[in-house]
Amino acid sequence: MPRPVDAALAGAVGVVSVLGSVAASRHGHPARPLDWFAFALLVAGAVALLWRRSAPGAVLAVTMVVTLTYLLRGYGMGPIFLPLVVAYLTAAPRSPRWPMYALPAIGFVVVLWGVPWATGQEAVPAAGMVGIGAWLLTLVAIAEGIRQRREAIRARRQRAREAARSAEEERLRRASEERLDIARELHDVLAHSLSMINVQSGVALELLDSKPEQAGVALASIKDASREALVEVHAMLRTLRRGGELAPLAPAPSVADLDALVERARGAGIDVTTTVSGAPRRVPSAVDLAAARIVQEALTNVVRHSGEAAARVQVRYLPDRLEVCVDDDGRGSGASPGAGAGGGIAGMTERAHALGGTLTAGRRPGGGFRVEARLPLSDSDSGEDATA
Repeated sequence: MPRPVDAALAGAVGVVSVLGSVAASRHGHPARPLDWFAFALLVAGAVALLWRRSAPGAVLAVTMVVTLTYLLRGYGMGPIFLPLVVAYLTAAPRSPRWPMYALPAIGFVVVLWGVPWATGQEAVPAAGMVGIGAWLLTLVAIAEGIRQRREAIRARRQRAREAARSAEEERLRRASEERLDIARELHDVLAHSLSMINVQSGVALELLDSKPEQAGVALASIKDASREALVEVHAMLRTLRRGGELAPLAPAPSVADLDALVERARGAGIDVTTTVSGAPRRVPSAVDLAAARIVQEALTNVVRHSGEAAARVQVRYLPDRLEVCVDDDGRGSGASPGAGAGGGIAGMTERAHALGGTLTAGRRPGGGFRVEARLPLSDSDSGEDATA
């Protein structure tokens, strides 16, 4: 259906064409006065403009036929060219350049020599030829300007769509990273605490009748572990409800305090020894947290799968990296950590890779299991963190 603006344009062009042609016929010397066919041609050229957007090529062809027929009938010059101009300026920017730009040259030849020869009228004088030629060149220039503007608008819209698509992809990527961060944090908080609770509850059940005082110690450990887990989970949930980054209210674990990191594992019956080599120093907070979580998760796997084993935690401060190694002696009766560790090893690996480091986990040749992480240090980041 034609747009209202196209209907208004067609109506205005029709009125100007009819009134202008009547005035030109009265004051000029046409070979043939206007009759019903002339008015029909004038109206047909204007009506065709109703479909100039939906079928620009067809409308241009119709207005060309109407204009040429009008001239060949000898009705004389007048605003009959107006519908043709509108149709041309609509079709030219949407069509290949050179065919459309050749049409004015063809029209120049037809109007100045073809029509006078066919109708027996006098040829257009040289001054008129120059004027018509200049007018046609102006028409081509206007069509090219419209084309350039359309292409600029199209390019701008394309850039906007690409920017919107990139923004959406970035939003989805960030959402995915946030989900992974949440999953890792929940796993680190809950898996560590629940593993300790599971071990201590088993100990409490075994000692409840024979050694109730030791069962009480295990139950106290369960209470402490569950309380700490609830505090961290509630803090995380409050942060998520506010829409901020994960920033637990409790102090973040740190490899600088190994005794605190291994306290729960020791409470679960694991004989944990710690070793620190190199010159201890402040490291970037992201590296410190990742190293601490790796130690916690590795000890959680020892508790979960190795029973009453012994473990050794080593932290090595090197000039360009921080290394963390957790070994167990494999004396427990549980399954291998690699066989049933769930997402623990995957989470530790993701943490190391996110910092540009590496993590290896597997059985040792002499028995037991080893988790070893190498986390690179950035001098600039380390310096900033140390002076914070």
